[in-house]
Amino acid sequence: MGRIEGCAEYMRFPDADRIRTVEDWMDPALRAKNGAFTPATPGEIRNFFSELNYRDPIELRTHLHHRIELAAMVEVSHTSPVRNTPLLYNLWDARSEGLATGMEKMMMPAGLLDGRPRSRQLVWVMLARRAARALSGLHSHGNVFDMEEAVGHATGQTPRGWIPDAALVRNQQHLYLQPGHGTSYLTGKSQIEELMAEWAIQEDAGFTVKRFFDALFAAGVIPVVLTRREMTGTTDEVLNAGSRG
Repeated sequence: MGRIEGCAEYMRFPDADRIRTVEDWMDPALRAKNGAFTPATPGEIRNFFSELNYRDPIELRTHLHHRIELAAMVEVSHTSPVRNTPLLYNLWDARSEGLATGMEKMMMPAGLLDGRPRSRQLVWVMLARRAARALSGLHSHGNVFDMEEAVGHATGQTPRGWIPDAALVRNQQHLYLQPGHGTSYLTGKSQIEELMAEWAIQEDAGFTVKRFFDALFAAGVIPVVLTRREMTGTTDEVLNAGSRG
């Protein structure tokens, strides 16, 4: 096995294309959880993520952006004494997994995969798989599926048959018994995309992607609804959540 590449290419891209401010500590944070390449014998289908890394390792480097976020809790001081204290657990699933999923897709129109059309397909494969997992999880919470039915659904709906056995998805379905976790990859992604659109309208001619991401990250790892309130001044979602509680 060898180390998976792609970190240097990905970290150069946000800086060169003015996507966000890049700090020296970010590259080591990304590499710390980079993993190893898993070879395969002819005709064998490996772990889903190994199949992705085999075809283009940069895809999952974008998702592992949330490793940079976790490191930021240690590396970057925040004016808020609450947000300046590193969390013992990443509580805000929609913020963290939604951002990680969103970075995969948002880097495509930004140009990261220009000239790599087959790599663009991998982004849609990952998105489809997360939708299959999320739906299986919702059916589990609704007592429509038992665990093995949820595993079978997620496995069967994953494109290209890239889950040859149920071990990976079974582990994830147990993880997604936490309410909201399995769907947070997609719901959080949508929340961040909606926030970008709303903030762009407010900023008008002053809008840039770099300014958006720098403001998003400066808010810290908190629920997207609170980041939205801080960036746009909009309180409707916060007030509505309180009234439902």
